[in-house]
Amino acid sequence: METERMPLVGRDAELGLLDRLLADLAADAEGRPAVLDISGEAGIGKSRLTHELCRRAAHGGATVLRGRATEYERHIPFQPFTDAFADLDPTVHASFPAAAEVAPVATGAARRADRFGLHRATAALLAHAAATAPLVIVLDDLHWADAASLELLDHLVRHPPRARVLLAVARRERQSPAPLTATLLRGTDTGAVRRTVLGPLDERACVERLTPGLDREEAVRLIAAGEGNPLYLLALLQAHREGAPVSRLSTTGLGALLLDELTPLGPGQRRLVEVVAALGDHATPALLAPVTGRAPADLAADLAELTRRDLLRTGPHGRLTLRHPVLRSLVHDGTDPWMRTETHRLAAAALADAGAPPAERAHHAERSLSGWDPETAAVLVRAAEQAADTAPASCAHWLGVVLRHLPHTPDHAVRRRDLMLRRARALGACGELRASRDLLHQVIAMPDPAGEGIGEAVGEGTADGEGEGEGSGGSRASAVVLCAVMERHLGRYSEAVALLRRELHRDDPAPSPADQVALGLELGSSAPHDTSYPTVRADMAHTLAVARSLGDEVGVTGALAVAALGEAYEGETADADTYARQAADLVDSLPDDDLTGLCEQLARLAWAEAFLERFADAERHADRGLAIARRTGRLALLPHLLLCKAHVHIQICRPVSAVELADEAEDIARGIGSDELLAFVLATKAHAVVAACPPGDPRPLAVAEEAVAAAGLGVNWWASIARCMLGYAALTAGDPARAREAVLHAGGPDLRRLQPSMRPLFLEVLVTASVALGEVDVAKDWAQRAREEAERLDLPVQRASALRSTAHIPLGLGDAGAAAELFMAAAEESARSGAQFWEAFSLLLGAPLLAADPDGPRRGRAAWHRGRRLAAAGGSAMLTGLADAVGPAVAEAADGPERRLAELTAREREIAGLVAEGLTSPAIAERLCLSRRTVETHVSRIYRKTGVSSRAALAALIAARPSGTAFSG
Repeated sequence: METERMPLVGRDAELGLLDRLLADLAADAEGRPAVLDISGEAGIGKSRLTHELCRRAAHGGATVLRGRATEYERHIPFQPFTDAFADLDPTVHASFPAAAEVAPVATGAARRADRFGLHRATAALLAHAAATAPLVIVLDDLHWADAASLELLDHLVRHPPRARVLLAVARRERQSPAPLTATLLRGTDTGAVRRTVLGPLDERACVERLTPGLDREEAVRLIAAGEGNPLYLLALLQAHREGAPVSRLSTTGLGALLLDELTPLGPGQRRLVEVVAALGDHATPALLAPVTGRAPADLAADLAELTRRDLLRTGPHGRLTLRHPVLRSLVHDGTDPWMRTETHRLAAAALADAGAPPAERAHHAERSLSGWDPETAAVLVRAAEQAADTAPASCAHWLGVVLRHLPHTPDHAVRRRDLMLRRARALGACGELRASRDLLHQVIAMPDPAGEGIGEAVGEGTADGEGEGEGSGGSRASAVVLCAVMERHLGRYSEAVALLRRELHRDDPAPSPADQVALGLELGSSAPHDTSYPTVRADMAHTLAVARSLGDEVGVTGALAVAALGEAYEGETADADTYARQAADLVDSLPDDDLTGLCEQLARLAWAEAFLERFADAERHADRGLAIARRTGRLALLPHLLLCKAHVHIQICRPVSAVELADEAEDIARGIGSDELLAFVLATKAHAVVAACPPGDPRPLAVAEEAVAAAGLGVNWWASIARCMLGYAALTAGDPARAREAVLHAGGPDLRRLQPSMRPLFLEVLVTASVALGEVDVAKDWAQRAREEAERLDLPVQRASALRSTAHIPLGLGDAGAAAELFMAAAEESARSGAQFWEAFSLLLGAPLLAADPDGPRRGRAAWHRGRRLAAAGGSAMLTGLADAVGPAVAEAADGPERRLAELTAREREIAGLVAEGLTSPAIAERLCLSRRTVETHVSRIYRKTGVSSRAALAALIAARPSGTAFSG
């Protein structure tokens, strides 16, 4: 770190920013940034500024945690966060309900966990730690952070803890990896991140405050040589005090100046410095002794001298570090390579003796490898296994190290295939989809060792959790299924289908029946994205038959679920319902412990049921799938299950929870790195956000636009859905032209690319947009097609959509009464399937039209009240906004009867009341002792004043007046 003894010069603006951030943190000010991004070149003062932030925060009563990433330990999972959490009061850990769940981050302990659940648990721990006082957590040198830490940071930027928490990160701009830069820039755009870039120090301030004892001319030359960099200037000043002439110093580089400090050291001191540079954060007096071979007492004098020279510093928990990362890098790289390797070997052995976990030993084990060493390789493999769920990038790295050293000999062939598939799994999980696919191609090209299947060597499962339990009967089939999954995530559906079909038709040797089932199931998942489900209908029938012949319940259920989803998507609802019910019967008959191999099948079944509008069944099966996926680490399946549940929650008018589910799915999709999956996630999120946000909110359109951007130029299902959601969001934002354009683009020629089972809903966007643009004749054609599609599907929500589309036609032509009845019919259809969102939407569209009809004020008011109640109960700001917008018209219409009746004379009110009781004109004349002609004249005047045209309408008008209101008087 930059020296904390050096005065903080020329940073008034930055210090002012710190004070403002801390004041907002203490007050929990609304809209404050959750992250402070401090960037600049090495030695420019980042660590000095973060030290000042920590000092001021602690002075203000905040809890302060400080960690840092290190250059040579960048594959240790969550290292900077674990370093910071080491300073947290143990009682906070003890009182946190999910302490065990967050252990991989908080303490570095290995634990099999859903890494995205780990992110949420970490955010919850931060909020818990900030419950009694503001929390400031500083992460220094984050440009060296491991991939798992960067993924966690990305989560915290996109989902800041709902507490008084400020996360400050310091980094070198030019050395920051692309994911870190992207995270912080995106956070800056959303307001979650405040950024400050440190530049060179001002010459005048340096002369006045840093070099008061120097001749001004000498000081200016030194400052110019240091280029405004505090670290460089400090090294120059130190050398000058030791007698170096200014003329030489002005042309001496920083590296040379720092290495000059090592010149006076004796051999033992120099060795200590080199060992500390190699050990990094593991450098403690207890570890230095076995690594150097010296007794602790012998080390004390040298450590004291090195500390006096400010080459070594003592950090938290007795750890020793070099004064600055630049100095460490120079010493580490300048150490004799053989000596450096031996240092790491001794450190690994000492950590093993101390019982350190494999992940902590893996760094030193890796750097001690100079050839094949089974024991060292075993440490790396164990570390990889422990990191597979929470830090797959570290897992892939350590397995890659072992593979590089593993001899290419026949007796290691099975082991090599095992490691390659494990590494492919890890690469797929951390978003390196192409690297995973390329590695799998290598596995596919390898001959099977005699008598060994890869399923026996590795165990069942695929690289990213999809298709787990499938394809374990042979190495090629397992790798092919896995490779097809990677191709599918990359949007290369044609390649996935070709790969699977080629494998299914191999005859040297032919795939076993078990392999045929595995390959067939993946084909059924991939092909519909490339062409359509009918192209694989025969393949799925064959797969189902083979699975049944094997007595393979998992395979049978999988084939039924694939068929159900395929037919449901295509709108073949009768066949889909049959397959879905058969699959559900099998799934429901099994306890959760027996469903481990059915996780993906549950996702397919749940989606099929969602498309069939069996929402309760869909959510029940999605929940079972989610529980299994979380327990068994099948992370790639979580988005599909989460989005299915989100889709259901949108339909049943629970949009807030739908957004939360979509947010979690988005985290995972971004972690996997699949643009195709991200497009689908964001499209579903856009749908949820439309329902959750009030009218005029820009977020739905922004999310939908990002979904379309992620889909790119694709023409598959997910790309079509993304563009349809853009149309929906644009329509609710008041841009009917853009809405129509988006849906037409999504549908392609004759709208064939629109999902058949949801075409009426998408056609409703076209109808509404066309009516809004004044093109009623065009809207008629779309509405007619919506009715035809809905009739074929025979699904309540789709019929309701077609009814709303039809309603817009008379509405556009001025026939409000006909439109109102169609909207009410749509509400009744929606209610049949429990789709309360669409029920409320239909009611609120129809309520003001009903209320305006002389015969319908009471129905209009009732429709509005039910629609408003459903909207409020579900938390739909869109619907409550619609209700509030039409409410005045409904209320005015509801008040109409009293207002119109008030215009009647006393005699007219009396006669109107008798008409409402059902009396004829002669009967009224007789009761009031009037002539029949006089009564009929009064009735005509009553019709004219109230705007009704019949006795029944007059009776309805009187009945619609507010209850308890006296009428006759």
